[in-house]
Amino acid sequence: MLPSSQNHADNYHETLVQLLADVLHLRNEINEEAQRRLTKYQPYYHTGVFSKSALNLAHYLSLRQFDLRHLQDRLAQAGLSSLGRSEASVLSTLDAVIELLKRATDKNYPTDQPTSHPSGFTRGLQLLEQHSIELFGPFHGHGKVHVMVTLASEAAWDYDLVLALTDKGMTCARINCAHDDASLWLGMISNIRRAETETGKICRILMDLAGHKIRTGALAVGLPVHHLKVPKDAQGNIVAKAFMRLSVGEPPAETTQPSTFFCVPIPEALHLQLSPGCRLAFTDARGKQRYLLVEQALAEQEWLVSCTHSSYLKSGCELTLLTADNKAHLEPHTTGQRFSLGEFSGKPLTIRLFKNDLLLLTENDLLGQPAAYDNQGNLLKPAQIGCTLSSFSSKLAIGQPVWIDDGKLGAVVEAVSAQGALLRVNQARSGGVTLHSDKGINFPDTQLGLSPLSDKDLQDLDFACIHADLIGFSFVETLADMDYLMAELAKRNAADLPIIAKIETNLAVKNLPDIILGTLGRHSLGVMIARGDLAVELGSARLAEIQEEMLWLCEAAHMPVIWATQVLESIAKKGVRSRPEFTDAAMAVRAECVMLNKGPYILDAIEALVNVMVRMQEHQRKKFSRLRALHW
Repeated sequence: MLPSSQNHADNYHETLVQLLADVLHLRNEINEEAQRRLTKYQPYYHTGVFSKSALNLAHYLSLRQFDLRHLQDRLAQAGLSSLGRSEASVLSTLDAVIELLKRATDKNYPTDQPTSHPSGFTRGLQLLEQHSIELFGPFHGHGKVHVMVTLASEAAWDYDLVLALTDKGMTCARINCAHDDASLWLGMISNIRRAETETGKICRILMDLAGHKIRTGALAVGLPVHHLKVPKDAQGNIVAKAFMRLSVGEPPAETTQPSTFFCVPIPEALHLQLSPGCRLAFTDARGKQRYLLVEQALAEQEWLVSCTHSSYLKSGCELTLLTADNKAHLEPHTTGQRFSLGEFSGKPLTIRLFKNDLLLLTENDLLGQPAAYDNQGNLLKPAQIGCTLSSFSSKLAIGQPVWIDDGKLGAVVEAVSAQGALLRVNQARSGGVTLHSDKGINFPDTQLGLSPLSDKDLQDLDFACIHADLIGFSFVETLADMDYLMAELAKRNAADLPIIAKIETNLAVKNLPDIILGTLGRHSLGVMIARGDLAVELGSARLAEIQEEMLWLCEAAHMPVIWATQVLESIAKKGVRSRPEFTDAAMAVRAECVMLNKGPYILDAIEALVNVMVRMQEHQRKKFSRLRALHW
């Protein structure tokens, strides 16, 4: 061998020897740290022995405490498998690398030494698959990812819809307890069980407890005046009539005309005298004389009427009935039979906020109001809106963030007083954000001290323990929360009912390892990455990072993950295909279950999702590229 070749071989050997020493040292540190971490969880494992999944998660958490980037590069340069796909079995991955390094550096290493490890990489994947089947049942014919669908109300009475969902690939049906009621839930469940029987396909039922829904309160309403707006062209010429409906009592559920037309009650005595061609004279809110023309009957007690000039119709105003024989243009003093229009309420006031605006968040008994200004445009009183969480302001501190309406409006607490919390808007679209009632409020950095389950959750749990296969635990944040739910399940003789922990707050993310390690030894568990609320709590950029970390963490625990929120949302809601959403769906196959939300085009969304899943699973399993042959 030439001297230069010998030097190169010696250097390579030295590199491998040093790598072996570093990996051995890393393995020892990981093992010691994992044992220390697990000590506090010993009481949660009834046999006194940690499961393989718990051990592997502890090893993975210990491994990821180190910055391994330099070691990864050195392993790759040496032509050895890196540690980047070690989630399913940390120690066996390290042991495989160690064994290869020993064989390469020790000429006397026994060649007949077994290379397999009982808790190896394959075993970790087998455990993950086993736990997925235990939670969601056997896979359908579209690979090893389950499809969960949030059921719409019509699933309670539309059996054909449920059957189609099952045929298309739904393996788990989600019933959102925040909507509908027990009678409708029973209808949904009955249809699912019938579809299972007829198709021979298993479909698990997840009943998702609503949790504490913190929302904006009601808005004050304006004057009871309805604007009949007549369409005009660019030159101000009237091009069409304005329409509305008149009805005896409550408006009928169905009419032959679009229900978007405003409907006002009228006395039955007036209704009995109406016919097509009749006109009703009235004085609008501006004192202008206007007329309603009766166009046609829409139902037995409902009429379609039109107006040829823009009008501001007042609630309860006086109507004068003019027959078809009257002249087209009558003076205001013209006599005729008079009736009173029925009462209607005004529209909620509009609160529109821009960056740097102030908003007073108050108790829920105060109605929302827009800001008040003087004639010079100086602020007299900031906009205000109620919060459904009682005494929330006592828990807030200056500087803490507040997000409203799924993050459309971001603010920071500027002051706290007996009136509530004064917020300064720091995130809003350039055109402003209109604030509505019943929109979600997030306090990501605030300890609210709420019970893990609301009173409604406990009532819904009574039903779910009888009918559900899985329980969705909204806004779980700590291991103590898990203890609380498990105790409530035991009270209802449902201690074995699996739990899906929905991770949707910043605190839940921080406590996820504690939640998993403290639960693995005593209860069947899955995790949902609730990306909607997490995006509000963490920000979109941080969410992109966290959702990856959560996938890795749960794979290390051999725990099934549900990838949720806005998957193929444009198809499900509008029937429109969106390229970014397909890319998102392709990423979702790294989870064990993908959740679709309800929508009129949900069947198209399932078909698209299954198509993506089948294609992507030929290329990738978790983080592992399978290197299927490419056909160019």
